[in-house]
Amino acid sequence: MVGTQLMNWDQYATVWARLHGGFDPRRAAPVVRAWLRFAYHVGYVLGRLRVGPTAVTVVGVLLCVCVPVFAVQPVDGPFLGALFVLLAGVADSVDGAVAVVTGRTTRLGYVYDSVADRIGEATWLVAFWLVGAPGALAAAGGALSWLHEYVRARAVSAGMREIGAVTVGERPTRVLVALGGLLVAGLAGLIEPDLAAGTITMASAVWVLLAGFGLGQLLAAVRRALIEAG
Repeated sequence: MVGTQLMNWDQYATVWARLHGGFDPRRAAPVVRAWLRFAYHVGYVLGRLRVGPTAVTVVGVLLCVCVPVFAVQPVDGPFLGALFVLLAGVADSVDGAVAVVTGRTTRLGYVYDSVADRIGEATWLVAFWLVGAPGALAAAGGALSWLHEYVRARAVSAGMREIGAVTVGERPTRVLVALGGLLVAGLAGLIEPDLAAGTITMASAVWVLLAGFGLGQLLAAVRRALIEAG
């Protein structure tokens, strides 16, 4: 990376938009824009420190593995699990930011990042199960989320132009459900330990419902895009 010129925000936003179906982060909603700028600044600092995107991806996976390990700890376990979900979510945004800022985006890196995301989501659902959600419900959430990403990948390989987030079941939604589910389960457990299992079961059901509805939205979007493409 010697001599590499790191991108400023405008350069970064232009490249980021090209990689995300034309969605310009400079025109995003204030909260989304603030999050993406935060990821950019962290990525810029890591780029200056010569930390590569793959290293950040690996750290993100390790943080995800910590979620089920700590979520089952007595009393504050779900809170610890939520903390690691949050840190993993930050790492997931930052690894891509590092790649863009340093000009190191590659197809192989995209594959690694996608695999890391699926592994991470699996660990979150394992944490849901360990806290008390039915295994079948957690497995259904994982299967629907995997199918969502599989359909998108196959549609792109079939000739559909890459599209940005178009459904209620996208990756950011899963992060929020995992984070919120564990936080609320932790709060419920403080009131009555047995409430944690019921609360995390509700969070799992929300995951499944959003994933299923999102898959339907994606299939409809894919159908329109491929028909228009001829």
